[in-house]
Amino acid sequence: MNIVQLSYPHHVNDPLISGPFSLAIGFFDGVHLGHREVIEHAKKIALEQGLKLAVMTFDPHPSIVLGKRNEKVFYITPLDQKLKLLESMGIDTTFVVRFTSDFAQLTPEMFVETFIVQLNVTHVTAGFDFTFGTFGTGNMNVMKQLAKDDFYVSVIKKKSIGTEKISSTRIRQALTTGDMEQACELLGRPFQIPGVVVHGDKRGRQIGFPTANIQAREGSYIPATGVYSVRMLVQDEWIDGVCNVGYKPTFKDPNDKKLTIEVHLFNFDKNIYGEEVYVDWYHHIRNEHKFDGIDSLKNQIEKDKHTAMSYLRNLEF
Repeated sequence: MNIVQLSYPHHVNDPLISGPFSLAIGFFDGVHLGHREVIEHAKKIALEQGLKLAVMTFDPHPSIVLGKRNEKVFYITPLDQKLKLLESMGIDTTFVVRFTSDFAQLTPEMFVETFIVQLNVTHVTAGFDFTFGTFGTGNMNVMKQLAKDDFYVSVIKKKSIGTEKISSTRIRQALTTGDMEQACELLGRPFQIPGVVVHGDKRGRQIGFPTANIQAREGSYIPATGVYSVRMLVQDEWIDGVCNVGYKPTFKDPNDKKLTIEVHLFNFDKNIYGEEVYVDWYHHIRNEHKFDGIDSLKNQIEKDKHTAMSYLRNLEF
């Protein structure tokens, strides 16, 4: 997959920008089932009309510029993870547009001319609620009006599960409460965090449950604290495990607010420090709480382990 970084103003003589393209456009955080419907429609058009398949996404999140936010923004899929997912869908080219103050000031007309017409896009597909241009004044009806005879437009209707629209906001709400089943349902796959195995305090090893301490990739959205059934990809192998997200209150000073992600892998004893890993999250087992001693903690971890084993054994995917 070709990845083309664009900003405003950009240079359209990049050799990777050859087109003509069927373009799916959106922020696509999570690449959830709603996003996939948009992309699959663009793919269908590309196959029918002999076009190259492209996706346009934006970085960083528009709220950083438009909302003047000082706090950090966390993503369901950080950019590099998003790009891997898009590549797996057979995208020819992904345009990553730098979302800046200058870009945010573009009129809808200038956006269309610069980021669609000049990129040799002949068909645009987006969700019904996609907006563009200054203050989001461009919507999909405006897109159709501005297309004239230069390109065609497809608008994908709202996709729902239950009574609510599938959305990145809804997935974040599920992650915030630890509802991994709902997050998985909305994503169409397990929620996943990429990271690296780093050294921890090795307390788990001392009590008979060695853990891999995971440093999540910068910008990753971390689920609610608690204990989870997970699978971890390490050295090209998926291993079942149980994961604790939290502050380890049994051992730590209550004033120590450093969040940790620790995974105890079943039937696994390799040294994996420094390895890049992916953790898939499936089920919230319980909340984190402080135990009155090591024995109580060990007994509970053993129960958690068996709960996770039973849950993962019965998974359909």
